[in-house]
Amino acid sequence: MRVIAAVVVLLLGLTACAVGSSSSSDFNAAVGKVVAPSDARGGVVHLADSGDWDSLDPAESYYAYEMNFARLYGRSLVAFAPSPGADGTKLVPDLASSLGVASDDARTWTYHLRSGVKFEDGVVVTSKDVKYAVERSLDKSTFPAGPSYFNQYLDLQGYTSPYEDPSPDRLGLRAIETPDDSTIVFHLRQPFAAFDDVVMMPPTIPVERARDTGVDYKKHPLSTGPYQFGTINPGRNFTLVRNPHWDPATDPLRRALPDEFDVSLNVNADDIDQRLIAGDLDLDVTGLGVQAAAQGRILGDPRLKSNADNAASAREWYTTLNPDVAPLDNIHCRQAVEYATDHNSLLAAFGGPFGGDIVTNLQPPIMPGVRTFDPYPSANHAGDITAARSQLSQCGHPAGFATTIAYRAEWPREKAAAEAMQQSLSRVGIKLTLKSFPQADYLRLYVGKPAYAAANGLGLAVFGWQADWPDGFGYLNQLVDSRAIHPEGGNANLGVRDPAVDAIVDQANRTPSAAARADIWNEVDRRVMADAYIVPGIQAKGLLYRPTRLSNVFVTDAYGMYDYIALGVKR
Repeated sequence: MRVIAAVVVLLLGLTACAVGSSSSSDFNAAVGKVVAPSDARGGVVHLADSGDWDSLDPAESYYAYEMNFARLYGRSLVAFAPSPGADGTKLVPDLASSLGVASDDARTWTYHLRSGVKFEDGVVVTSKDVKYAVERSLDKSTFPAGPSYFNQYLDLQGYTSPYEDPSPDRLGLRAIETPDDSTIVFHLRQPFAAFDDVVMMPPTIPVERARDTGVDYKKHPLSTGPYQFGTINPGRNFTLVRNPHWDPATDPLRRALPDEFDVSLNVNADDIDQRLIAGDLDLDVTGLGVQAAAQGRILGDPRLKSNADNAASAREWYTTLNPDVAPLDNIHCRQAVEYATDHNSLLAAFGGPFGGDIVTNLQPPIMPGVRTFDPYPSANHAGDITAARSQLSQCGHPAGFATTIAYRAEWPREKAAAEAMQQSLSRVGIKLTLKSFPQADYLRLYVGKPAYAAANGLGLAVFGWQADWPDGFGYLNQLVDSRAIHPEGGNANLGVRDPAVDAIVDQANRTPSAAARADIWNEVDRRVMADAYIVPGIQAKGLLYRPTRLSNVFVTDAYGMYDYIALGVKR
């Protein structure tokens, strides 16, 4: 951590030296505007991922970069607009011809599909294909890692999976009606004023029933977008090539400029950065920004800095505390961790000022209507050792205790954050053992599977969460609602099981005023922080690097990274 801190100091100095340099004038040029606009078609975009892809199946695509990328091959009912900055958070019709029409006090939502949209095999997409896609996403035994909003809010009446559906067509879910091939109607258990945000997500990307192969569908999902899968080599790479049955007349959002997208998997993170700078690679597909070594090089070289963008996102890096693992089942032991944490070392772990900003509550300050607060204050955010020791005495462990902290093996910043927590907590006798897990299965099989995490003593886990959409529900629901926890795994809520919090979530969903809903989400934030289930860390920023061969490059606030459906290649 001392080395990381030294790098941060060096970065600040290098940045100061570069200020005013004309050759750095394009720094942040893709934040809020388009760099190198062009209509030129052709070329190949080369991307890399430091880990394995979570899943190409739309029922399970849930990392922010996967949802951003999925729009190249799949069309959900609505989508974020392909626009720079805040305009990129606006919902617009995609597979549907308009946004949803609500009725029955926002318990019923109706959508009409565009005509002429086809799968890559030439079969016309109908409303039944959307219904089937949603039905299969409900099956958390088969698809544990995907979003669970439909599980929570559809009036399921016991329906669990099309694979156990006795109906001959496997479309027996009464909560979704398809009165004709172009109309789909959703019936909810309770009012939900922001349901358009839910159908924006990948589970409404159509799936052709005759071509569904269950858990193997991820080996070749059928495209409804401008690109279809060419080759898929699990754990190594995959390609997207043009879909001959995509009709641009049915698609107002995508220009589909490149001929191909090539994605390499399980590439060392530092190697990705070196290849970006050398021009052998176009983008790190995760959109998290370069590592510390490359950050120093880019910020110290005005030529390289002119191709970089430092954008904030509605993402927060934090550490979750698992109440299923003793002694963290005691609130005072959890509060001891809160007080002992040195947030400056976490800032250093995530790249210093170009990696983010220190936060002290759960919601990122960039979110609309968020009120920041600090329930565990300390001088200069360095931790309050006296308060931490007092809490340890109250939980019966005055000398501290031992537990494990988990992180994703392919993400160096998460390892650095785990080491930072290890050093911080050692000051009060809390001993952490570091344990890494693969990115693709971090939530599916390990940290996000309650039985595994408890049985293996995973008391702490480094985690990051990006808002599914930019409001309190889009950020908080999957982190704090106990009804979003599934025993099969794939959970982002790693221990908040408070009926009072669930009731407040329902209150927010019934509230029509966005400003009033924001107040309620602030109340949820305060309650969860008071119970010390999560140690806030950093509101994320990423130093993104864009090689000069790309066109139509801009950061979308919806995902906090470059918008992949807008990209082109200069000719």
